[in-house]
Amino acid sequence: MKTLPWIEIGILALAAALRLTSLDIKPPHFDEGVNGWFADQMTRNGYFRYDPTNYHGPLHFYAVFLSQTLFGRNLWALRLPAVVASLLAVWSMLRFREYFGAPAARIAALAMAVSPGYVFYGRYSIHESWLVFFSTLFLWGVLGLWERGERRFLYALLAAASGMILTKETYVLHIGSFLLAGIVLGLWQKLVPSRPELALARQQWTWRDLAQGGAIAGFAIVFFYSGTFMDFQALNGIYETFAAWFHTGVEAAGHEKKTYQLGPLNYYWVALMARYEWPALLGLILSLRNVASSDARLRYLTIYGCGVVAAYSLIPYKTPWCVISILWPFYLTLGAGMPAPDAQSVGRFVSPPLRFLVAGSLAASAFLCVRLNFFQFTNEKEPYVYVQTFPEIETLTKPLLEMARKDPRYYHVQGQMLLDSYYPLPWMLGDFTQIGYYKDEAAPPETHDADFVVALKSRTEQIESGLVGEYYKRPFRLRDSQEECVVYFRRKTFEGWFRGEPPLFQGKP
Repeated sequence: MKTLPWIEIGILALAAALRLTSLDIKPPHFDEGVNGWFADQMTRNGYFRYDPTNYHGPLHFYAVFLSQTLFGRNLWALRLPAVVASLLAVWSMLRFREYFGAPAARIAALAMAVSPGYVFYGRYSIHESWLVFFSTLFLWGVLGLWERGERRFLYALLAAASGMILTKETYVLHIGSFLLAGIVLGLWQKLVPSRPELALARQQWTWRDLAQGGAIAGFAIVFFYSGTFMDFQALNGIYETFAAWFHTGVEAAGHEKKTYQLGPLNYYWVALMARYEWPALLGLILSLRNVASSDARLRYLTIYGCGVVAAYSLIPYKTPWCVISILWPFYLTLGAGMPAPDAQSVGRFVSPPLRFLVAGSLAASAFLCVRLNFFQFTNEKEPYVYVQTFPEIETLTKPLLEMARKDPRYYHVQGQMLLDSYYPLPWMLGDFTQIGYYKDEAAPPETHDADFVVALKSRTEQIESGLVGEYYKRPFRLRDSQEECVVYFRRKTFEGWFRGEPPLFQGKP
């Protein structure tokens, strides 16, 4: 087995440092709270119950469950699986040295290592980093079968396909784009031949290898979707999920980006590249020259990358973390597109200006990465900071968590959450046994006689009319796009925390 050169070890170390340093610096995101809650349900139920209306595969939930089981219910454990997946994606970019040369692969890996988006969402406990890793592995397998035909590439392709299916319903966009890219390349080569064209290699695998690999991939899909064989009815959700996904994608549910609409085109993803991801934008621009006669592999990669951009642009539902599933092909076209086309000069830059542009874009990306991930990580004016929980959530959680750590009896205080959207609180306060969550205003609790009550500011008059006794009243913001919240702490219960401060609300005697 070949050892990694020091430069590649350095790229991986840099990627790890950016993803692991102060991993718990920001509060859990809404979706992180949902994913953590799903993992908690596995502990309570004894298995994973797949919900097709969630339209996310089970793999990430199992990873979070394993991490929390090993390391406890904390932000590090919640986010560690996504960090691992993000680092695997950087490592996989280095593997493309087999096709495009070591310099190209290293530039692509470095671009991903310091990308503001890949670091920001690689530090989130969401599914996207897994999808990126399996997508890159899928391409590695495709190119390997195309160029060499070895059995290992077949197995990589099957593993990647099953991993994508286990991760997120958007796998259909990526697998479909891979297939369509092959068809478009074949048609385009008839008009403008590639140089080199690279004919399909003699395949060195057998039908038995395909059957064995397919059986293992199928077993993994059934194993995870069925809740480790404890809920076989859930397997229907593998196809039922697309009805919910299609409905959400079309309706957009408030996530459409109409301000980026230019006639029939939506340039949201390109706008994000221009804001944060300069190496990817440069790679997109360089990839356009592959329309002319060029390396068939680069043309295939360009067609696939542009196809994914088009697919995600056509879907009205747009959340910024999907950008990391879009960017990575253009890192490869950036790295592989810079060498001159003749084989003898692979790895040599075409011109000093291009070298300057690449170095400048990588430096800018690194600067924006550090700024976003360690200083502006909850700034709602940053497009990547989307439905992010604010640090002010500690106004509610800090008294509860710290008092419970000192005295476990506080894990049983009675609480009421009267919010239209209350995640990530069910995960953050998952160890508390008597908290009720009331999302629907039509079905509020009969009384507000509780140790603490949380509500939207617009409902304070209604809440205060039902409070009994003295309460400490504290305002806070949970996240952007939500009105200010108010928490009431019963004086009798929390007087030790507030250290004699006068109560700010006097309820009924």
